[in-house]
Amino acid sequence: MRGRVLIIAGSDSGGGAGIQADVKTVTMLDAFAMTAITALTAQNTEGVFGVLPIAPDFIRRQIEVVLDDIGADALKTGMLHDAAVIETVAQVIAERAGAVPLVVDPVMVAKGGAPLIEMGAIDALKRLLIPRAAVLTPNLPEAEILAGHAIGGLAAMQETAEELLGLGCEAVLLKGGHLPGDTVYDVLATAAGRRVWDSPRIDTRHTHGTGCTLASAIAAGLAQGMAIEPAVERARAYVQRAIASAPGFGHGHGPLDHAHPLRSH
Repeated sequence: MRGRVLIIAGSDSGGGAGIQADVKTVTMLDAFAMTAITALTAQNTEGVFGVLPIAPDFIRRQIEVVLDDIGADALKTGMLHDAAVIETVAQVIAERAGAVPLVVDPVMVAKGGAPLIEMGAIDALKRLLIPRAAVLTPNLPEAEILAGHAIGGLAAMQETAEELLGLGCEAVLLKGGHLPGDTVYDVLATAAGRRVWDSPRIDTRHTHGTGCTLASAIAAGLAQGMAIEPAVERARAYVQRAIASAPGFGHGHGPLDHAHPLRSH
């Protein structure tokens, strides 16, 4: 089942999201994680206190040396903070890994509200990277930014997921955790149609890194040869258990329990 996943994303010094969550997730799902770090953050459960961007040329170099030596069965992008980074990442993927399945997590805002992308870079994301994606995984606020309108409920989620397919990606998984209510809905839209998952909301503040974790879990599935829908199904189950058994660390939005498979056996 091993698959090689190259993660192109930012680092979270608190260990709950970003590259740290990605590596834990991919490893726990028995795939092999590799990284190209796009930015360093000074971050904990209470917020982002500083961002140090990595130069686009060095991001490119990280991607190139990994692909040239180890290769990849899936790619996952997370925090890409400006247009120059997005342009570089899109170009090197086109050159070196154009046929490799790509999961795009359009990271825009941290859990605590800090912006993680320049607003001017969103057009570059839509033009250059999303059309290459096997799966696009926006949460509700990100989908509203990408679509340019509010999303008020499940019906609007389904319509917006279909709308975002028009950006050129193969599938859109629109995550509904930001909608109020006791049930959380996720909508998967592909050319073959839609699927809606519903799950009871877990009452917890420990949800830091859920988006990174879900996207990386999907990428691990694709790297292992799974089709999109089964990969999403397994990823959702992994994230739900990780939230339910979160360790309770930190004073703010705490991390998930990425290692729960070690104890479930």
